[in-house]
Amino acid sequence: MTKHITICAGIDTGKSKLDVAVEGSREQLQVENTSEGHAVLLAWLRRHRVKRVGIEASGGYEQPVVAELRRKRFVVVVFQPAQVRAYAKFHLQRAKNDKIDAALIAACTAAVRKIHPAPDPRLQPFAEQLTMIDQIGEDIARLKNRIESCRNTQIKGLWEEDLARLAKREKVELKALIASIRKHPDLAKRLDLINSIDGIGLPTAVAILVRMPEIGQITREQAAALAGLAPYDDDSGEQVRHPAHRGRA
Repeated sequence: MTKHITICAGIDTGKSKLDVAVEGSREQLQVENTSEGHAVLLAWLRRHRVKRVGIEASGGYEQPVVAELRRKRFVVVVFQPAQVRAYAKFHLQRAKNDKIDAALIAACTAAVRKIHPAPDPRLQPFAEQLTMIDQIGEDIARLKNRIESCRNTQIKGLWEEDLARLAKREKVELKALIASIRKHPDLAKRLDLINSIDGIGLPTAVAILVRMPEIGQITREQAAALAGLAPYDDDSGEQVRHPAHRGRA
């Protein structure tokens, strides 16, 4: 029988450069992390018959090239940095530079057994809006702490003005985000379904919809694990710990 091999590549992402390697080959490439560089990358990947591309999440610098690769029908696996580090540690690889990292990501990509569907591209701009709203919330929390400890009336007044402005901005941006989501009937229906659960307010429902797009397509147990809420075994040697007792002395 003929064995079909999926040729994989790995991309190490920088703010301005992309280092690329093909798994099992010495072929490597460096291009600018720009639209022009992405065009060169796509041609190079096609020339080497690459079908699957792995890339490490890198503070958002990876998002444009990931979107372009998916538009061109490449299978893209986005790794969290911890996944790549764990793979390197398992293989006792300590050397590190951009070219080595690209080859490591390529090997990591080839080792993946289950490929998850690409996330809904409509959610990406919503995620960016939600991040901004989250950051406004963090600014509000910091200002509240400053106001509580401030004894200078004039300074306290200035911070209270900033607090009111940010609180208004937070409400306006959340309202705009919800309106954008509701322009899509299927997303609006999913948002209402999540919001109908007892104890989940609309801001939380928006966060779940945008940050956990797998909801509605996975089991309850998988969703709990994804959110970090699933019980897990903590047994070692003769020690057996019940999930309900975890974290207790």
